[in-house]
Amino acid sequence: MDHSAFSQFEADLHCHTTASDGLLTPTELIYSAAELGLKGLGITDHDTIQGWQEAEEAGEKHQIRILRGIELSTEWQGKEVHILGYDLDGSSSFLNDKLRYLRQAREHRMLKILDCLEAQGIDISVNEVRQFAQGESIGRPHIAHALMERGYVSSIGEGFDRYIGVGAPAYVPRYKMTPEEGIELVRAAHGVAVLAHPGVHRLEEGIPTWVKVGLQGIEVFHSDHNPEDVRKFHTIAQKYQLLITGGSDFHGEALKPGVKLGGWGVSLNVIQQILDLAERN
Repeated sequence: MDHSAFSQFEADLHCHTTASDGLLTPTELIYSAAELGLKGLGITDHDTIQGWQEAEEAGEKHQIRILRGIELSTEWQGKEVHILGYDLDGSSSFLNDKLRYLRQAREHRMLKILDCLEAQGIDISVNEVRQFAQGESIGRPHIAHALMERGYVSSIGEGFDRYIGVGAPAYVPRYKMTPEEGIELVRAAHGVAVLAHPGVHRLEEGIPTWVKVGLQGIEVFHSDHNPEDVRKFHTIAQKYQLLITGGSDFHGEALKPGVKLGGWGVSLNVIQQILDLAERN
């Protein structure tokens, strides 16, 4: 194998699978990680923990340490704030009830988007969208897939730009918790709460408040962070004694062009730091 393809990081702690809006199944994702020489992987699907078991089975086979995770969408001052939860208790009824509610809200949003598309003269059925959602968490990328399949657009990106992205004619805002609710949900399920890619929406001002309600880490290394972001959030993490995590936010080339698995990440001992912290939660 071409060794230039190997990841320089040991662990990529932000990855999506077909359980939500990623293009690879958990098994395919772990296989790809093994090919890159990764030793650890965080499975952080949106609003679902469905991919955990399959990922863990594949991880055992390929000797990759799997960190059970989730990504929650919240909103603060009109900005998107994504909260990553790690090493949560998957049997928590509080967690599972809330995730079910969030997935139902996603479903409701999909129906509204399809209504908006119909008003634009684009008739796509629920079943057409569902065939692209292999997992239980449905999202806009699945609608973009259906638009592409029917020839309305030539790429997923174009689907967002022309029809379903922010400001486009069929955009429908989603139900969002507050960051405090997201952090509390993770902590109530005995997980570790980490702020995802804060450089994307310039979230530094919110961090002191979120630390007070239980934020425990910041995703410093991320595909959307430039070197200045990395320096800034590294400093903030140290100031508040927060965990420093990182990951690619891998979904698959067609969904996030240029975002390579293992292209961003951390050393394997960060997984141990997270697990140690979770034990104290």
